[in-house]
Amino acid sequence: MEVITQVELEKLTKDISDKVFNKPFTDEVRFNNRLRTTGGRYIPAKRVIELNPKYYKELGYEEFVGIIKHELCHYHLHIEGKGYQHRDPEFKQLLKATNSPRHCNPLPSMNNNFKYEYQCSSCYHVYKRRKRINVKRYRCGKCRGELILL
Repeated sequence: MEVITQVELEKLTKDISDKVFNKPFTDEVRFNNRLRTTGGRYIPAKRVIELNPKYYKELGYEEFVGIIKHELCHYHLHIEGKGYQHRDPEFKQLLKATNSPRHCNPLPSMNNNFKYEYQCSSCYHVYKRRKRINVKRYRCGKCRGELILL
């Protein structure tokens, strides 16, 4: 799936803001290719929404619209001087009212980057890691058992 242009992104964001929130979006929205593990972010100091274009490419239009709605929740609450962080009740209520996702799904391209698997010797819980860890230094988070590299 091809990524949308900057002009289309701005129009889409303004349309979603008008239709879902009944409020105008007057600030900047842009793609940020450096975002790795998140679909988007809102920067309150600059009043900028940054979105990860990989989510549009890999997960499609509907998931991307959900990310835009989530970031617009941050944006509109911040503008109104209300609690705009994930832990704030106003934010949770607005997410529910606008049917916006609380978290975005992980990218399919990021799911298979695990090089190391560790297993607890007591409860047999498996941990998948991208980086190697020192098994003498770390223990199982569930039962404190010793970890073994598989």
